Amino acid sequence: MAEISSNRTIAKNTLLLYLRMALTMLVSLYTSRVILSVLGVVDDGIYNIVGGAVGMFMFLNGALSGATSRFLTYEIGRDDKDRLKKTFSAALMVHIILAIIIFILLETAGLWLLNNKLVIPEDRMHAARVVYQLSAFATILSITQVPYSASLIAHEKMGAFAYMSILEVVLKLLICYIIIISPIDKLITYGILVLCVKTLIIMIYRVYCIRRFEECHFRIVKDWGLIKPILSFSGWDLMGNLSSMARDQGVDVVLNMFFGPAINSAAGKAGVICNAVNGFSSNFLTAIKPPIVKAYASGDIKKMESLMIDASKYAYSLLMLLSVPFFFESQFVIDLWLKNPPEYAALFCAVDLGLGLLVAIFLPLVYALHASGNIRFMSLVNGSIWITVVPITYALLLTGKSPIVPYVVKYFLLLFVVISNLYSVKKNIPEFDRAYFLKNTILPILLSAAISMAVTAVVYYQFDEPSWWRFLAVCFASTISVCATVFFIVFDKPMREAVINKVKQILKRSNA
Repeated sequence: MAEISSNRTIAKNTLLLYLRMALTMLVSLYTSRVILSVLGVVDDGIYNIVGGAVGMFMFLNGALSGATSRFLTYEIGRDDKDRLKKTFSAALMVHIILAIIIFILLETAGLWLLNNKLVIPEDRMHAARVVYQLSAFATILSITQVPYSASLIAHEKMGAFAYMSILEVVLKLLICYIIIISPIDKLITYGILVLCVKTLIIMIYRVYCIRRFEECHFRIVKDWGLIKPILSFSGWDLMGNLSSMARDQGVDVVLNMFFGPAINSAAGKAGVICNAVNGFSSNFLTAIKPPIVKAYASGDIKKMESLMIDASKYAYSLLMLLSVPFFFESQFVIDLWLKNPPEYAALFCAVDLGLGLLVAIFLPLVYALHASGNIRFMSLVNGSIWITVVPITYALLLTGKSPIVPYVVKYFLLLFVVISNLYSVKKNIPEFDRAYFLKNTILPILLSAAISMAVTAVVYYQFDEPSWWRFLAVCFASTISVCATVFFIVFDKPMREAVINKVKQILKRSNA
């Protein structure tokens, strides 16, 4: 059996992913501001909604992506190199076929949606169609890249992601400069430049994987016994990915139909901040997912359970620390960042961060189910729940409700999704102690969140007007309250001792 990653390896990979996230976040915040300023609210909204329309067809790829990652990691956990090579090639073959299918869908149903349903000013339709085709080509490339990215994650080579981010940062800043001085249509220029950057990054990743990992050398695989499990897993995962598409891109399309491209610009800008903040927890969860799968593959259920609990606690701690100031000061931050932000951007940001926080806490349950390979019940039930977001949102918006409606619906439905996941994990992994998991995650997290929010709210309401002083006071109060409650309430004794020992080591080195 392959060795399950040590805490040191997980910590190292997490740190590398944090460095990657920090670079990406800083550049995304800057470039988003520049792009909004150069393109304007309408063109920025067009780019977001066109990208969302293309993304609607990516639910097929999402299903196969999860399957590929799971099976590659599982084979590494079993230490079966020959089967690992065949699994990679089988996955790549399936993704190539999928790319052809999605290309056909994009050039038929996708174009129909763009031309007949999306609300786009007539004088910008030509630019929207060009950007659509550019986004479609980038999507096809991304699909065939999935097995290579899955290999990087399965081998836990997170350093490659960190180093490539440096190049990506430079290229994104270059895009900002070029789009400002470009004499041709700036929306089209932006679409071309984004495609060029994505293509270059994908090609570099691909060359790296081929040179570093033996299994990444493609060969024709005719073993149906390898292809069938991937397709079976993907088939059941398809429902979950279809519902995720409806929950995100589908809702964006519905909002566009009722409120036009300006609302998509607001959602897009809120998404930049949410993705940046959520990225800090998702990076840790990305680093810890392979060890969870490998622990299951080696039969060490207790280790898997321990990793799941730690993952939920750390995900909450990281997200809560960053999110609380935005819950109170999202409008101040958005105004400071964009100067003239689209309406609803701040509200979308706050509620979306809250949803991301809840999802991250319970995401390890999904990782456990993926490790077991038994996702039929989860996919059917969760998919049926999430896919109702679009019709419910559409019906409520017909009555004149606020565009905040879909976020409220998502919060309500998430409760049923969590219950479903808890039931599924216990059903497929009988050794999993459901009560122990909830006792050691949800109860301390709820108490920590209640205290932190109450303390921060008291400080926030001491000020009558938005100001730097209020913002700094809120940040200080939230940081102190979150850190204190996490250390004394969320962390157990071994985790507290680990933190104390780490601090002592740092102090000892600084005094040496």
